[in-house]
Amino acid sequence: QVQIVESGGGLVQPGGSLRLSCVASGSIFSMYNVGWYRQAPGKQRDLVAYITADEIANYTDSGKGRFSIARDNPKNTVYLQMNSLKPEDTAVYYCNAWKIINALKYDYWGQGTQVTVSS
Repeated sequence: QVQIVESGGGLVQPGGSLRLSCVASGSIFSMYNVGWYRQAPGKQRDLVAYITADEIANYTDSGKGRFSIARDNPKNTVYLQMNSLKPEDTAVYYCNAWKIINALKYDYWGQGTQVTVSS
């Protein structure tokens, strides 16, 4: 079992930066792949970036170029650095940790953190 808590969201002006944190407890976090998703009002939840257990970072078009994902396994934390923020980045950002062992998927979500980009 993994418990996930996101933090770091808030109100920021366009062009600003935020760093989101995803802190996990309850299991060996380093064994999990971890992704950041976001969901704007009335829209589906979309993947922004994920980092594998062996620390390979991947980005979707939503996160490529402006966002950076990194993990600190001793701290059981994954970060999402977001730069040059735009109003369309406004959403609730969720952290997801998953692994597949013997064809079974272990999948955990946090409660989300709100990011609002507005002047």
